[in-house]
Amino acid sequence: MEIARAAAGLFVSHGLKATRAEDIAHAAGIAPRTFYRYFATKEEAVAPLYSAGAQRWAQAVREAPVGLPVPEALEHAVRHTLVPGRAVSAASWEWVRTLIRLAGASPALGKVWAEVCHTSEVALAEVLVERAAAEREASEDEGSEDGASEGGASEDGASGKPASQDVGTRIRPERIGSERVGPERIGSERTGQARIGPHQLFTAAVVSAAVRVAVESWAATDTPPTGPEGPAELALRNLRALRGFAWGEHEPTDGS
Repeated sequence: MEIARAAAGLFVSHGLKATRAEDIAHAAGIAPRTFYRYFATKEEAVAPLYSAGAQRWAQAVREAPVGLPVPEALEHAVRHTLVPGRAVSAASWEWVRTLIRLAGASPALGKVWAEVCHTSEVALAEVLVERAAAEREASEDEGSEDGASEGGASEDGASGKPASQDVGTRIRPERIGSERVGPERIGSERTGQARIGPHQLFTAAVVSAAVRVAVESWAATDTPPTGPEGPAELALRNLRALRGFAWGEHEPTDGS
């Protein structure tokens, strides 16, 4: 991450074209050969910063209270990641603005941004599947407790764990943005994880687009990161425009 911060600082202060990979290595206190051990190009050096934002967003959705419906869980995540001062300082948002503008002006950096956004979509799809599974488990636990209470039991089977738990304790955290996403992670069963279907991927793509467009739209302006035109409010506005979206798993009907 130190290399990524050094690269971002140089991109912001000197511009992308004027910054060489050797300059980034020097600013990070490493040899150029060490830089190229981790990154093929200077543009790839900021990928960890892009990924960190995606990770915070997906983790916030994951940790939203299990009882929240998907739309409210997404709004909860927006308020915990896009409001300056919570996950990212207002000053850091100015760096975000510049890096996103650079991604729009540079095909090479734009490719890095697009790859991170795609990885984020798949990660969010996993989180949505996990939340759905956790909600089903909580519902089943509640039903089991209701039945057990008639017989005097008050805990969840042999485990002895209360049924009421935060979603973060029920689902396994994932590394987000730091790994490449292959086709084996989509539409197949994996140990300890539910299957990600087309509807979950579509839902994640729609949600990610709503948030990404909000951040990019804000970055294209000079408005402050707070207030009605800040990234959080723009994202919330976009998410609310999705009212009526079929958030649950799509069940194809005959003739569909």
